[in-house]
Amino acid sequence: MSIGETILYGVIGIAGIAVGVICVQLIWRAIGVYLIRRAGPRPLAASKHVLWRDPGDAERLDMSAGPGGPGGAPAPPFTFLEEHLSGSQPCVSVRDARDRRWRVKWGHEVRSENFAVRLVWACGYFAESTYFVASGTIEGASGLQRAKECIDEQCRFADARFELDDPDVKKMFEEHSWAWNDNPFVGARELQGLKILVMLLSDWDTKDRRDVARGSNTAIFEHRVSRWRREARYLITDWGGSMGRWGNTIVTRGHWDPAGFEAQTPEFVAAVDAGTVTFGYGGQRTADVADGITTEHVEWLYRYLGRISDAQLRMALVASGADDSDADRFTRSLRDRINQLGRAGGAINNVNVAAASA
Repeated sequence: MSIGETILYGVIGIAGIAVGVICVQLIWRAIGVYLIRRAGPRPLAASKHVLWRDPGDAERLDMSAGPGGPGGAPAPPFTFLEEHLSGSQPCVSVRDARDRRWRVKWGHEVRSENFAVRLVWACGYFAESTYFVASGTIEGASGLQRAKECIDEQCRFADARFELDDPDVKKMFEEHSWAWNDNPFVGARELQGLKILVMLLSDWDTKDRRDVARGSNTAIFEHRVSRWRREARYLITDWGGSMGRWGNTIVTRGHWDPAGFEAQTPEFVAAVDAGTVTFGYGGQRTADVADGITTEHVEWLYRYLGRISDAQLRMALVASGADDSDADRFTRSLRDRINQLGRAGGAINNVNVAAASA
């Protein structure tokens, strides 16, 4: 076979793969449209829709405990309820000693999720009560399928993410979730701030309601805030694709990878031009997340994000299962990225590292 023929067949092969990918994406999109239409309107009774709430003095928040607070941690012993066979990672539901229900998950996303919810919560965004549990026992765990590799014959487990499953909260996932381009906050600084945090955390898994055929990572939680009033809170429920390399393909992206996170940190803020901030980020919906971010949006988020100290970041990382080396490396990279935002938004000219490290 000649060189020319080899090149020709190579081009044909690449084109075939590209066409195949496009066809699969079109099929997913068509299935998603069908599922959303079949589901009908969201069963919302809320009179108020919120995405963000002022966190107050961010520098005083306990990021080790996160949104659930120090008193909200799961209390052993744990009793097995059921195994979940959907999702990308093994997961079971348990009940703890305080009669609360938890979804317990294992795999490479555990540490990423635990840390990400703490950071976005500290900046005022809604997040689920999530804890890293290094070891424990789940009584009655039997007949497991995917989770059998995570719970041994003595019902012991290690390195798990516990996520509170509150029955008093009405949760709308998948077809009834929200999309980056279809929600009550489009164009608002609060939504733009959430997008910046997605990029700061290198969270490439930004699927939304439009991706329901593959699984949406957004949701709406309806909370009763008074006898007669309900509030719909918009949030991201899966941060597992964060704290590694961002990327548009499975070859280039990762999870909980301090080396990869460090390597991409210099590319985080790529440019600032005429009031628009460009990022090096790439993900599943890059344009929806990265486009349209202005210096005003960055400056607004930095008012809260910039007040979080290195000590708080490190505590949140350690509480998420990071060892000393990973905690140090991630903290340095996060501070670098936060300072890039401060400069891009015009909030700082000379980085005050001493204040950040206090």
